Amino acid sequence: MHVAQLNLIRAPQNRDPEEVLQDWHSLPDIAESVASAGVRVSVIQSAAYSHRMTRNDIDYYFVQTRPAGSADQRSAGYARLLSEIGAELLHVHGLGFADEVYALSRRLPKLPILLQDHADRPPRWWRRRRWRRGLSAAAGVAFTALDQAQPFVSAGLLDRRTRLFAIAESPSRFTPGDKASARRASGLFGDPCLLWVGHLNPGKDPMAVLDGVAAAVRQLPGLQLWCCYASAALLEAMRRRIDRDPLLAGRVHLLGRVAHAQVQELMRAADLFVLGSHAESCGYAVMEALACGVTPVVTDIPSFRALTGDGRYGQLWPCGDSAQLAQRLILAVSQPLDPAALRAHFDATLSLSAVGRRWAEAYAQMLACAGTARR
Repeated sequence: MHVAQLNLIRAPQNRDPEEVLQDWHSLPDIAESVASAGVRVSVIQSAAYSHRMTRNDIDYYFVQTRPAGSADQRSAGYARLLSEIGAELLHVHGLGFADEVYALSRRLPKLPILLQDHADRPPRWWRRRRWRRGLSAAAGVAFTALDQAQPFVSAGLLDRRTRLFAIAESPSRFTPGDKASARRASGLFGDPCLLWVGHLNPGKDPMAVLDGVAAAVRQLPGLQLWCCYASAALLEAMRRRIDRDPLLAGRVHLLGRVAHAQVQELMRAADLFVLGSHAESCGYAVMEALACGVTPVVTDIPSFRALTGDGRYGQLWPCGDSAQLAQRLILAVSQPLDPAALRAHFDATLSLSAVGRRWAEAYAQMLACAGTARR
């Protein structure tokens, strides 16, 4: 089986191919997870330049594209390359490239297409006709949790005959480590030591997390919250909230941007991981916490339910409900989950090999259906 994975988001012009794969680590992670299941994988990446390279037995093709060109013009180069390499199935990253997907389906009508959700949302009504045309060209669509497909079905964008798959958006390479050593290296402390990794914006609702922490510290006086973030629209609001509340002042640490390579050390140092997201396509940081054997205390949304086995491997709380968050934090401390059990759950469902097997199974089903349809 030879699968081509296509990323239509154009690579930054000032980044060379190795830097692109390092910055967009999920691109090689997904490809290598599939390859671990015995599938031949080629990755096609839109770029400002042309380049071919092989990395860990996967062929990467950087295809020069002109943003000003039409979707049909851009699809011509991809179609030629797909034919040249003999791809049997096309896996497209993202649902928002309806015109390109439709054009490819017209040029290669016998090539099955599977689309993968990456935090996509149904468009405004005036764009839905074009999306519907593109999504109808796909034989399958993958989400982290099947419930995430419902908005697209309700909007009439997904044909009810389209095969839907529940597969984690990307695996994680993080591993557990010695907590004491990680705390010495990172400087983190707390009883419990609570970690946040995510943007400080309304969608992730850090203000509700602060309120929940303030309510929990009456029973967890040793709690310390450490926050890593990149974009920070709510940073000043958070600082004001922390400064005016003696229950938060001195126990909430705003670390700012942390390199991804350092996040693993922070995860290993933590007791609990917290997020207040109202929606997520997957939740890489939640997977990374599970990979390190850290209990997630996260919102009850479809992707987090999928990652935590419906809350068996974590604590779930309703979005925006700081009182429930406080209760879940206290429960996570009083009834701790075994880090080895959390890692075992990760190995079975979210590791490179586990995610690769799920993709291989999805590809096999699609090819079998395509073969039946042609007969």
